[in-house]
Amino acid sequence: MLEDSLYQDIAAKAARGPRGFALANCIRALSIDAVEAAQSGHPGAPMGMADAATALFRDHLKFDASAPDWPDRDRVVLSNGHASMMLYALLHLTGYADMTIEEIRNFRQLGSRTAGHPEYGHAKGIETTTGPLGQGLASAVGMAMAERGLAGEFGADLVDHNTYVFLGDGCLQEGIGQEAISLAGHLGLGKLIVLYDDNQITIDGPTSISFSEDVPARLAACGWHVLRCDGHDITAVSQAIAQAKAETAKPTLIAMRTVIGFGAPNKAGTASVHGAPLGAEEAAAAKAALGWDAEPFKIPAELALDWHEIGGRGESERLAWEARLAASAHAGEFLRRARRELPDAYEAAVASARTALFNTPQKVATRKASQMALEALAPALPELIGGSADLTGSNLTRVSAVNSQFSADAPGRYIGYGVREFGMAAAMNGMNTHGGLIPYGGTFLVFSDYARNAIRLSALMGVGTIYVMTHDSIGLGEDGPTHQPVEHLASLRAIPNLYVFRPADAVETLECWDIAIRTRETPSLLALSRQGVPQLRLEQTGENLSARGAYVIRQFGEGRDLTLLATGTEVSLALEAAEALADRDLSVAVVSMPSWELFSAQPQEYRDSVLGSAPRIAVEAAGKFGWTRYVASEDDVIGLDGFGASGPADVLYQRFGITRDAIIARAEALLGNGPGQ
Repeated sequence: MLEDSLYQDIAAKAARGPRGFALANCIRALSIDAVEAAQSGHPGAPMGMADAATALFRDHLKFDASAPDWPDRDRVVLSNGHASMMLYALLHLTGYADMTIEEIRNFRQLGSRTAGHPEYGHAKGIETTTGPLGQGLASAVGMAMAERGLAGEFGADLVDHNTYVFLGDGCLQEGIGQEAISLAGHLGLGKLIVLYDDNQITIDGPTSISFSEDVPARLAACGWHVLRCDGHDITAVSQAIAQAKAETAKPTLIAMRTVIGFGAPNKAGTASVHGAPLGAEEAAAAKAALGWDAEPFKIPAELALDWHEIGGRGESERLAWEARLAASAHAGEFLRRARRELPDAYEAAVASARTALFNTPQKVATRKASQMALEALAPALPELIGGSADLTGSNLTRVSAVNSQFSADAPGRYIGYGVREFGMAAAMNGMNTHGGLIPYGGTFLVFSDYARNAIRLSALMGVGTIYVMTHDSIGLGEDGPTHQPVEHLASLRAIPNLYVFRPADAVETLECWDIAIRTRETPSLLALSRQGVPQLRLEQTGENLSARGAYVIRQFGEGRDLTLLATGTEVSLALEAAEALADRDLSVAVVSMPSWELFSAQPQEYRDSVLGSAPRIAVEAAGKFGWTRYVASEDDVIGLDGFGASGPADVLYQRFGITRDAIIARAEALLGNGPGQ
């Protein structure tokens, strides 16, 4: 399998740089052993990329394994996350304290740090969760953007590092891969360096069955600097990385021709080595071919020492950086952001914005209320960085303090992502895991489907990305059902650890923004209206009621005959219906429910007091699915049973029966046309 004319035999490769080859074999051996022990995993990619990883870590990477959170470290993203054992091996070999040999032995076992795919937060040195192909690359674009933005604020003395990405053919085939490539080239992210594992193998067989394009030519057309080398020649890879670091105006692709499963005499270069253990016989044969005779999970002392020295090489550079930081006038602000603390001025900004709304109530669309909230809060938050997927004028995500354009020429605070919703979401995740910024980005709620897997990763990683999703219902009107979200709220609410907010008015919108900004371990998604709504809260209490998830916004009469639950623009509709029912001597509580997730987190006693024991009706201009956790049946949901239609918003509400009269009719049916029992 190793007779490929592009390659020399293993002995010849070892002769080029015997020490480097031996270091790379440490990665190969640990990967073989861990996958064999787990009887599960992907040995092929770690075996094929080990030489390139050795070149990067030994010769170029700026890091200190004893201080893994050093803010100015280089970032390494394993976009082809199935090659996780390569990353875990590198972290162990270089001396990351939490990546012990026991963790390597427990690869893919419940409770270990060494999950099947790298998971952010499980171990130091895992810069982002990867596995869904292409997202690592897109997140790395966000990291490179964060580096450029922070360098513009704090200077190169404090922020000057590269972002490296390992990826394979799958990342380049995924649509998000092209979104990321296009955006990075357009922005000229010169500190982004991608090492492409061009092994010409997919799960189904050779890449020729599905993939024939000239990848370097594609990236060159997107404004990338492109290099090629033998991925098993450590010196050649190192030289290519050096050239990439010298290119500051463009991101770089290093296309490395490799052999998947390098060293395995019978399986190398085949799909069979991709996602299954080599098997005891082939594992032993591979080690013999590589000249590796150590026991499983054992690294020869001299090689272990070499790797530990590599892991500690950056200590002096880190200490010098810490001295520069201590002497810098920016030290306080830099460290505040590193600790993810909000500035002192933020509390006053929130209080002032609340007071302004109560002094002068606003009847506006909640997307406009969102812009008003941003206008008030952004000046107090220099870490806030915004953008939109080519819908700025509709999402209303641009404000005076977040207005300078992020471009190839200058790192501004507002990013034009283009029509790249998925790429935008993943890039914001990368900014979050990088640190120092709070990103938000906008599109239409219906297009959350394009971004969904990145939203899911935000929630899985526990990072506070903020999604501004406008045009949240049939209320957007004439654009019709292709743009009218129906099932989206239910599907988003199904994602664990995601706050889905649908505020009812300007006050709730401000409150939801406040929660999103304060919440750094849970992403937030704001579903905002195109159509205007009255301000429903007119009395200043000082409490962020939206933080409870749901609350009684108004009570009509004594006791409770009926409870109306509503979100967003339908809260005002529920209030109109409740007032009419009160005229019929019914006692009605109207509950505004901006966040199901926050409401579920409240004590049972509070939830019971809000929901009450009387019959309930839910009102939401969306699909009915999910509401039966709060009402007896979908018959008690005033919502949509199918898709919307093209027409004026008020006509559509009438057409689909989301009206005051429909609420009243259902109430009468529930209560028997009279006061409750």
